[in-house]
Formats: sequence, C-alpha cells, structure tokens
Amino acid sequence: MSRPPHSTPLFSFSRIGIIAGNTFTHLMRMKIFYFLLVFVLIWLGLNVFKLPHTVGPESMGSAGGEELRLLKAPLVGTMKLFAIIIGIVATALLIPRDVEDRTLYTILAKPVPRLDYLLGKLFGVLLLILAGLTVMTLLLDLVLWYRAQGILTDFDRLADILVEQQQWTLEDRAEARTELLSHGVTWSLQAAILVIFFEAAIIAALALLVSTFSTSTLFTVVISTLSYFIGNFIADGLDHWQGSSGINEGSLGYFSTKALFVAFPDYRPFKIVDEVLSGQAFPPDILGSLALSTGLYVALYAVLSWFIFTYKEI
Repeated sequence: MSRPPHSTPLFSFSRIGIIAGNTFTHLMRMKIFYFLLVFVLIWLGLNVFKLPHTVGPESMGSAGGEELRLLKAPLVGTMKLFAIIIGIVATALLIPRDVEDRTLYTILAKPVPRLDYLLGKLFGVLLLILAGLTVMTLLLDLVLWYRAQGILTDFDRLADILVEQQQWTLEDRAEARTELLSHGVTWSLQAAILVIFFEAAIIAALALLVSTFSTSTLFTVVISTLSYFIGNFIADGLDHWQGSSGINEGSLGYFSTKALFVAFPDYRPFKIVDEVLSGQAFPPDILGSLALSTGLYVALYAVLSWFIFTYKEI
C-alpha cells in the first residue's frame, strides 16, 4: 500500500521558533540597534556620575523625588523610542530583504506555511525589542538605585535633624520617605516598561501587515509611523465628534468610527507610563487589560497579514 502524501501542518511552534531565532540573529547585526543601545548606555553612564546638589532640609524629600523623576523620565522615553523604531524599521525590512536575497523562496520551498513565516518574523522582532528593553531596564534600575541610595542617605540625615528640632514628626518623616522611594526602583516602574513592550508589539504587528501589501520599505515605515501618531490623537477626536454630532451608540455611524481603531489603535491607555513616572502606583488590573488588548491587536494583524500574504505573488 502506498503511504498517503504527507501534509504540512498549518501551524508549528518549532518552525516559528527556528524562524524567530534566525530573525533575531539577523536583526542583531543591524547598526540602528547598536546605535540606540550605545546612546542609552552613554546616557545612563552620565547620570551615574551626576554631581550632587545642596537643598534645604525641608525640601529634601520633594527635591530628591524630583531628581529621580528627572533622571528616569528621559531614560524611559529613550527606551520607548528604541522600542518604536525597532518595531517599525526592523519589521519593515524583513520581507523586502528576504525577497531581495531570495531567502524567502528558500524558506517557502521547504515547505513552510506562510503563517509560520510571518509569525516567526514578527516574534523575532519582538524578541529583539524584549532583549533590548531588558538590558536597558537592568541598567536603568542599577543607575536609579545608585542615585536613590545617595539621596536617601542625605534625606535620612537631614530628616533626623528636623525630627530632633521638632519641625517634623515621625509620621512626616515616614510619609516623605515613602514618597521619595516611590520615584526609585519600584514594581510599578517595571510594569510601565512592560507596557512599552506591549505598545511596541502592536506597532510591529501593524508594520508587518503594511509590509505584506507594500512594495517599498519606506512606504511601510511612513504609513506605520503615521498610524502610530494618528492613534495617539484619533480617539480624542472621535469622542469629540461623536459628542458634537449626537451619534447614538449602536448606530451605523458609531460602528463606523469604532472600525477606524483597527487601522489606528487607541494608544491612550498606554499613557499610564507617564503617570507611573510621576510617582503613581501602577494598577494591576490595568496591566491585565493592556496585555489582553495587545494580544487581540497582534492576533488580528497577524491574521490579516496571513490573509494578504497568502494571495501575494512572490
């Protein structure tokens, strides 16, 4: 009896893992990755040797917290810039480069389902972003902890003086110290950086979708970048327009405006990062909702990319 022809599974974790690993290795050689990483490392190093300054004892707590906030805010902003640039540029280069050096034909001829190929490429980019953010987070925590220890030493010395002079109570001292620590290395800060990764994952998945029907890397970069900037403002504009036009919930106009969020995701919830940088605690339930919305967006864009890429002439 002859054996039935072997059918290739539509989805394979092993194939996706291999493609993701190769993509990660290939992207590690990108000069833009090293440029951004070195830039962040230099910024971190400069803040390690920041000269101390003298403030009054009464304002030591608030001044110390402000110093830590001014330290981490631009660093976290640079990390976000790194994640966005890698998410857009690296993803936009994947398919065109594979077509140019004919790697795509070799992969698909094995055979490898196009869904596995796309997911492997996307996960390779996400792995690069995650690795970069992890390294920079460890360095940020180290620098922030180092600076916080110096500030806390001065704070405790001056706070003891204020307590002895009865200008502060022990409750005032504990409250000021707690506020100061809220600007240092906290779990809320780590969660905020994880949210940056979530945001970059959506951007990378959207860039992958654009690259499946785009014939130009520049076009993919421009459209993905515009989509990101529009997504930061479109929600407020649509809310204002719906309120002024009197569109009822459940109407055709209502669903039409909501459909725009497929092309332009609402990035307003991700601005929780700015609130954490100001010293606020990160609500755990928001982290779960952001993770869920990120998974839905990435899955949606991956399915749309697969649908378009399946019928694309290679």
